[in-house]
Amino acid sequence: MKDGFLKVAAMVPDIRVADTEHNINECKRLYEEALSEGAKIIVFPELCISGYTCGDLFLQEILIRKCSEALLKFAAFTEDKDGICFLGLPVMHMGKLYNVAAAVSGGEILGLVPKTYIPNYNEFYEARYFAKGNSETRYVNIGAEDEVLMGTKLLFACTDMPSLKIAAEICEDLWTPNPPSNLHGVSGANVIVNLSASDEITGKDVYRRELVKNQSARLLSAYIYCSAGYGESTSDVVYSGHSIIAENGTVLKEAKRFVNESIYTEIDIARLENERRRMSTFEVVSDDYDVAEFNLKVRKMNLTRYVDPAPFVPAGKDERIKRCSEIFLIQSMGLKKRLDHTGAKHAVVGISGGLDSTLALLVTVQAFDLMGLPRENVIAVTMPGFGTTDRTYDNAVNLIKELGAHFEEINISNAVRGHFKDIGHDESVHDVTYENCQARERTQILMDIANKTGGLVIGTGDMSELALGWATYNGDHMSMYGVNAGVPKTLVRHLVRYVADTCGMDKLSKVLYDVLDTPVSPELLPPDEGQISQKTEDIVGPYELHDFFLYNMLRNGFSPKKIYRLAEYAFKGVYDNETILKWLEIFTKRFFAQQFKRSCLPDGPKVGSVAVSPRGDLRMPSDAARSIWMKEIEELK
Repeated sequence: MKDGFLKVAAMVPDIRVADTEHNINECKRLYEEALSEGAKIIVFPELCISGYTCGDLFLQEILIRKCSEALLKFAAFTEDKDGICFLGLPVMHMGKLYNVAAAVSGGEILGLVPKTYIPNYNEFYEARYFAKGNSETRYVNIGAEDEVLMGTKLLFACTDMPSLKIAAEICEDLWTPNPPSNLHGVSGANVIVNLSASDEITGKDVYRRELVKNQSARLLSAYIYCSAGYGESTSDVVYSGHSIIAENGTVLKEAKRFVNESIYTEIDIARLENERRRMSTFEVVSDDYDVAEFNLKVRKMNLTRYVDPAPFVPAGKDERIKRCSEIFLIQSMGLKKRLDHTGAKHAVVGISGGLDSTLALLVTVQAFDLMGLPRENVIAVTMPGFGTTDRTYDNAVNLIKELGAHFEEINISNAVRGHFKDIGHDESVHDVTYENCQARERTQILMDIANKTGGLVIGTGDMSELALGWATYNGDHMSMYGVNAGVPKTLVRHLVRYVADTCGMDKLSKVLYDVLDTPVSPELLPPDEGQISQKTEDIVGPYELHDFFLYNMLRNGFSPKKIYRLAEYAFKGVYDNETILKWLEIFTKRFFAQQFKRSCLPDGPKVGSVAVSPRGDLRMPSDAARSIWMKEIEELK
């Protein structure tokens, strides 16, 4: 429960139809197993105490009574245990039978949530036995004396983790046009449990998975779906135990079908709360829910859920190709609109032979293709200087040639030396002035060529560099349209590789592959025996770490402590904890100190869920203090 994480479980017991003693003992066994695994929320299937397939036995008083007795025994069993559990059973009230989910914790039955929608079509005939659940909360007797709240508008709130609020629905409820969980979610519930008995027919598992996944996304919630399995009667249908745990549109865990598998994972309540805080259209519309409170001990747990070390990059090859194609088109269409609007027939791009300028040129060429303009109107300028190596120079020249853009070469060395003389700078002093004079000279050249040709200067810097402030103010920081501004460095690499793999031009592919193999560098310091001497990641740190930090800070709103914990887990065996902490500190310092550069960024297209444009996603003051973030990092040392 530290850092907002909470372990949950969906448990599928081997039941015997109508054997309440056997079934509740199975639930006890699995409940203890779940607790031993660290689970705090445990969900069982619909009508698991009786069995879903009892048929007309639901009309027998003895079965209903034995189910209530079994629930009371289970509640007593949980008295000294740390968790909240949901079980299904039939409950009588005012002469009607209800299909309910019972919430149990700390020796008490916290409440009963009746099923709202009672299916009576195809293989389902529940209306023969069960009444529709009422939203109005009322007291119901369980056994001789115990009175328990029952109603669909019930929330279960954790006193030790105030942000945790759980609500329940049952099977068919989810499959309807207006599931009860819709109201649960906008009334505060961020965990929805579904006790289900969904029979299996061909293809139903795909639809079921999409239902659960999409409902978790729509409600910005975790959704724990537990379905009945082996042991239910197979007179007419078969139950597979297809349980699913999803969070905000992502399936975290899914059970194998037909084996009664219990599944576990951690849900991130803090992440869900941040999503709701961020989304202004997620409005609370109802406050007439009754709340039952329960306690859980706050403990740190080991994570087992997957933490993506490259959150900006799709893991699967097919999805990565699809995403790259889409992003490449977004970038190109963004530039196309700007060129259309300004009437510009030329574009000017500075080409260094590095990843970012390569991607910018590829995007620009595609935009010109989409507009039906000749590629010769793309003026690609290579500007060798003090740090340019033969490798990057050759790649720049060959790239321009293979793409059919107009090639220009302007060596900046003499102009920069003249500027050093004007400002009284010693060329042998390789400081930030030495470096930035070169970057600004290049930008001046590009801007003036754009003036001369009536074109636009296309920015090449990527989002990771903007986050770190790794750009020369009014140098490479400036352009007339920044096509890479929404693309993080880890994704730039995959976009270039995508073009190399799919362009169908052997010579172009060869150049692109060599660009991919070249160390990332601004090449502003003289080479060391002909090789790049200034490697960006040696100075500011690995971009894969910085992109991980950036995503979790801006997209998820996580604190440094939580980001560090996730990075430890995601990069285990790649970076030691000391290295992760070192670069997290550097990232945080630079992110806050360099906001002034982001506050005056040129226009550029957003391509993903994270962006740093001051007009779009990041409305951050340039002089915001970083003290509370840095203090938390100090506490980690």
